[in-house]
Amino acid sequence: MTDAPADQANPGTAAGRVLVLLDGSRMSCAALEAAAEIAANTGADVLGVFVEELNLLRSAGYGFAREVGSESGVSRPFDPTELEQRMQRLASRARRALAGAVAHYGGRHTLSIARGSVVEEVLALAGPQDLLVLGRVGWSSAPGARLGSTARGLLRRSPGRVLLWCERRVLPQGRVVVFLNDHEDANRRAIRATAEAVRHSHQPVTLLLGSDSEMPPEAFQAIRQDLGIRESDLRVRSLPATDPVTVAQVLRQEKAAQLVLSRECTLLREPGAEQLLEALNLPVTVTP
Repeated sequence: MTDAPADQANPGTAAGRVLVLLDGSRMSCAALEAAAEIAANTGADVLGVFVEELNLLRSAGYGFAREVGSESGVSRPFDPTELEQRMQRLASRARRALAGAVAHYGGRHTLSIARGSVVEEVLALAGPQDLLVLGRVGWSSAPGARLGSTARGLLRRSPGRVLLWCERRVLPQGRVVVFLNDHEDANRRAIRATAEAVRHSHQPVTLLLGSDSEMPPEAFQAIRQDLGIRESDLRVRSLPATDPVTVAQVLRQEKAAQLVLSRECTLLREPGAEQLLEALNLPVTVTP
C-alpha cells in the first residue's frame, strides 16, 4: 500500500528527488532532517519510504518465534497482531515526522508505504538522478552497531547517490574530502556530488589521490571550476596507502566534515573498508 501511486510519487524532475528511508529509529530521524535540508537547498521533492518488512511479518506467524527487547533483554512471544499494530504506529509516526521536517523548509513531500524486502522496495522507487539518504543502522540495531544490512545492500546497488548519515551535524569549519581514482566517469560523478555539497556549505575541499597518481595543473583548474570554489579552498593530497588505518589518519589530519567517494573507488575494495565506514563519525556520500 502507498500514500501515492508510483507514477505520482515520482514527478520525473531532471534534478531528481531526495529519498529518505524511514523506520522510526533515532538514526532515521537524523537522516530525515538532513534530507529535508538538502531538498530545501536544491529545490527537490522529498520522498519518504516506509517498508513493512515481509519476512519479519511472516516469522511472527510461527508459534515458536520470539523477540527479545533491545533494552530489557526480556524474551516474549512474537505476536503477529501486535507486530501489525506496531508497524501501523511506526508508519503513522513516519508520516507525521516527514510532514513536520519538510514543512519547516516549505518543501513538497510524499510518503510511500510498501510491504516486502526493504532493499528491493527502495530500489524499485529510486532512480539514477535521486539522492538516497540513509541512517547507518535501523531500529533493530543498537547505537554503535555494525553498518546495517539495509545500508550495505543499498550502498552496493542503488542506481544513484547514497548519503550515509550520522547523528553528528556537519561542521562548517571542516573540509569535504573526495577520493579520486583512475576511473574518469566515476570521478566526474564524485565531483558533481561534491559541488552540490559545497554550493551551500561553502566548505573547502581536499582531493585525495592514490600514492602513484598525479594531478596535472589543467586538471586541478578544471575540477576547481566544476566545484565553483577559490583556488585557495582546494588542495590535493596523495595517500601513502589505502588501508583503513592510514585513510582514517589522513581524514583526521584534513579535519574532514564530509566524505565523498565512488563505488569504483579502490578504498571500498580494501579489506576493512566496511569497518572504516562504520568508524567514521561523519556523513559519507557514495556515488555510482
